[in-house]
Amino acid sequence: MNVLVTGSSRGIGRAVALKFLDEGFNVIGFDIQKSQIKNVNYVHIIQNICDDLPNLDNINIIINNAGIQEGNVIDVNLKGTINVTEKYLSPNIKSVVFIASSSAQTGSEFPQYAASKGGVVSYMKNVALRIAKYGATSNSVSPGGVITPLNRHILESKDLYRKVLDETLLNKWATAQEIADFVYFVGVVNKSMTGEDIFVDNGEKLKSNFIW
Repeated sequence: MNVLVTGSSRGIGRAVALKFLDEGFNVIGFDIQKSQIKNVNYVHIIQNICDDLPNLDNINIIINNAGIQEGNVIDVNLKGTINVTEKYLSPNIKSVVFIASSSAQTGSEFPQYAASKGGVVSYMKNVALRIAKYGATSNSVSPGGVITPLNRHILESKDLYRKVLDETLLNKWATAQEIADFVYFVGVVNKSMTGEDIFVDNGEKLKSNFIW
């Protein structure tokens, strides 16, 4: 089967692309940067998801991962994600997985970023309604803190990293590989769950300091 992964050059997107390649899938990656992935079953396309998109045949799984934290956040995270999904939805689709964020529910992020990811979760549900006729699923994975280059400034600061870990129940962040495993399960193993947002935040949402 053919899998499209946006934002495939680093972090979660790269981990997802490698996971699907390891499982024997053909993977097409979109990114504004070059990729270091070397695999006969991988095709990399330098592509801004907000621009006109190339015609691709028989995309079976779409992984909407590309996103930014600052700048034209609504345009990239929400409108770009819609642009990709609408372009490649067809009766051949088996699943669509959106990388959202814990901030989609908690609101604890930069204002436009939180709003963009909240929109992604809502749009995910709309897609689920429309592709059910194909027997296909649409779900989102919402990570909390993840160990990726995007969070380098926190990871390299002992004080900041200690503070963010203290906000989780399990006292850790997820790795990009862990998120990729969730994405694979949701997009391939799963056949019965659709329209759902999966929280992967090490218990940050539940953190509560009860004072009596």
